[in-house]
Amino acid sequence: MKIETAKVIVCSPGRNFVTLKIHTDQGVYGIGDATLNGREHAVVAYLEEHVIPCLIGMDPRRIEDIWQYLYRGAYWRRGPVTMRAIAAVDMALWDIKAKMAGMPLYDLLGGKSRDRVMVYGHANGSDIDETVEAVGHYIDMGYKAIRAQTGVPGIKDAYGVGRGKLYYEPADAALPSVTGWETRKALNYVPKMFEKLRATYGFDHHLLHDGHHRYTPQEAANLGKMLEPYQLFWLEDCTPAENQEAFKLVRQHTVTPLAVGEIFNTIWDAKDLIQNQLIDYIRCTIVGAGGITHMRRIADLAALYQVRTGSHGATDLSPVTMGCALHFDTWVPNFGIQEYMRHTEETDAVFPHDYRFEDGHLICGETPGHGVDIDEDLAAKYPYKPAYLPVARLEDGTMWNW
Repeated sequence: MKIETAKVIVCSPGRNFVTLKIHTDQGVYGIGDATLNGREHAVVAYLEEHVIPCLIGMDPRRIEDIWQYLYRGAYWRRGPVTMRAIAAVDMALWDIKAKMAGMPLYDLLGGKSRDRVMVYGHANGSDIDETVEAVGHYIDMGYKAIRAQTGVPGIKDAYGVGRGKLYYEPADAALPSVTGWETRKALNYVPKMFEKLRATYGFDHHLLHDGHHRYTPQEAANLGKMLEPYQLFWLEDCTPAENQEAFKLVRQHTVTPLAVGEIFNTIWDAKDLIQNQLIDYIRCTIVGAGGITHMRRIADLAALYQVRTGSHGATDLSPVTMGCALHFDTWVPNFGIQEYMRHTEETDAVFPHDYRFEDGHLICGETPGHGVDIDEDLAAKYPYKPAYLPVARLEDGTMWNW
């Protein structure tokens, strides 16, 4: 069995996606996601110019060997572009192998550890009252876990306040728009939101919050301490994780659970955080961290330290990644939760899939493979549109972390 052809498909059914489709000489194909939000064409070039030529003629069943070839063989390894290209190949190869075996992907990974996967949705508003209303909407939809974000008085376009209720997409312009940030104002306001949420809905539902790398370690510790009475499921990305030791300071001062890792590319980005038990949830994604093959290693390391998975699941990954993630979540022993930002109807039509939402959970299908396909004719009707994520500046003009 050999890889006969491989091609990259770029489309924009509501937002940009990069998809890799690998065909074998036995008529079986697999697809993988290579989307890198705002840098899509960088991954396209890497795939087309450096990866695909190497794949032709390889045996697609040798998933591990191909992964090592693309990672070790590149020499200039790691990084978001390289690892998303590898992830796309890896997803497609697992899709092919599961199809050849006649199994849904979770069976090939080792079978079910659970019957359904708890997910959380995104509730946001321009102020606290609007966010409280949005959380109620998600509760009415059956969600057991909801991430709550609010606009902050005096902060221009505060993070997490989207232009839509279910289909929030932050990449909003051909060149980056400018948003604002002031930590003191956020620290004064965010705890009030959770106070009102618990007063309104009680403690039966899980509530989450994303700091989106905005706080220094001391500020993050302060926020975590103030949020303790409201028993968050987690505080996400409370401080930038380039310096993994920064989480020691946060950990020393709060028992609020901590989650990080959506922008991590390899196990090395998470190793110290996991081994030193500085986090409770690892948020690496299959598309961002080198595919299913590498995510298994990250999850296994995390399991040794009772750290659970909580993979990123925003609209900057395609239904292909979501399908793979749900099979992975169904198998992985130390699962915690799965983020689930709903795609638009246009996206769902381009990427037909067999996973479904039910009572606050997603359930992966039984189709051999990962259960997601691409309608290439329909995809061609949605050409690529340049779209960047915003940037953030403080009130004095200082560049900050978006």
